[in-house]
Amino acid sequence: MGTVFYSSSERPFNSSVPLLCAQKRRVLILMVLHGWKRAQLRRSYFSRLGSALLLSLIMLLAACGGGGGSQTNTTSCPSTNRLTGGGATFDNPLFSKMFAEYAKIGCHVRVNYQSIGSGAGINGLLQNILDFGATDGPMKDADLAKSKQGPIIHIPVTLGTVPVIYNLPDIPSQKLKLTGPIVANIYQGNIKYWDDSAIKQINADLSLPHTPISVVHRSDGSGTTAIFTNYLANVSPDWKSKVGSGTTVAWPTGIGGKGNEGVSAQVKSTSGAIGYTELAYANKNNISYASVENKEGNFLPPSLDSGKEAAANLTNIPDDLRFFITNPTGDKAYSITGFSWVIVYQNQSNADKGQALANLLWWMVHDGQQYSAPLTYPPLPDEIVKKDEAKIELLKCGDSPCYKG
Repeated sequence: MGTVFYSSSERPFNSSVPLLCAQKRRVLILMVLHGWKRAQLRRSYFSRLGSALLLSLIMLLAACGGGGGSQTNTTSCPSTNRLTGGGATFDNPLFSKMFAEYAKIGCHVRVNYQSIGSGAGINGLLQNILDFGATDGPMKDADLAKSKQGPIIHIPVTLGTVPVIYNLPDIPSQKLKLTGPIVANIYQGNIKYWDDSAIKQINADLSLPHTPISVVHRSDGSGTTAIFTNYLANVSPDWKSKVGSGTTVAWPTGIGGKGNEGVSAQVKSTSGAIGYTELAYANKNNISYASVENKEGNFLPPSLDSGKEAAANLTNIPDDLRFFITNPTGDKAYSITGFSWVIVYQNQSNADKGQALANLLWWMVHDGQQYSAPLTYPPLPDEIVKKDEAKIELLKCGDSPCYKG
């Protein structure tokens, strides 16, 4: 059911044109040759063909352009047919679908994406191991300063929610209510049992067990951790002063799992466990998750609608697009929501690869958004798409823009 958001100024990349054009061009050439032969015997061929059909043939040939492998009306396919990316596990379910579909269309570029965590994605880009990185937590100034290839651009490519997952067999999913301060106290080791008075007070309708809480967090550098800890720092001054936020923090308690996959597996296999992950992982693994109190005092589970609402009233978006939206305003907004970015060098050292990368990014924030909603990722808001367009158009391949659409 995915929705694609287009702005009035958008020039969407029509990735199906090259393949269709190649097929149509062959058919039309055969038709014209056949017609020419017939015309030698029957000069009325073209008049009988009809002016309307001739006009249609001309328009089809014009739309396909003159080259045999054009990416758009004005751009031929780059010779690069493979790109390598890596980083956020948060994005992996969506990226797997996007990149599988992208390889079937247009210039048939294959993307090898490694779900290795946001921290590894950032380092891979800085070390020029990857063509692009992916992270749920924007790069910090200190990391940007490590670049030896000039400015790094942040392009939001998706939006997602981070549920607080738990393993309590007798408590159905979404029935458990939690507040930000309670979650912060659990992760600081101050609340140790599920029947703690603070939890019982807001869950009077539930029979909470006297079960120890097993805290699970990420063991690797993680953008999901950046979103989660940014939220805790927003709602708990004690957390902000003692632990802080980032892709990695000094966890006061708990055990680590690598990637969203690792945290999900750890929680699912441990009775009494609590953790955090991206919604697609919770749904895929059938793990229960809590309804979390939002800024307006409403308890809401993560969902497409509550995630979309969290991004509905964005204001003061910085020019570099590095920002968090945790604990947003809105009656139906889910509190632990965030964007995820593809990070790329503004100045591409390989012009051919840079063109392929720019085409991919344009497709991801336009046509590629149709795959978001079925995988529980809210499609990008219009305003973000417009800002993404401007960022992609900043990519330079020598003296020319990489994106030529």
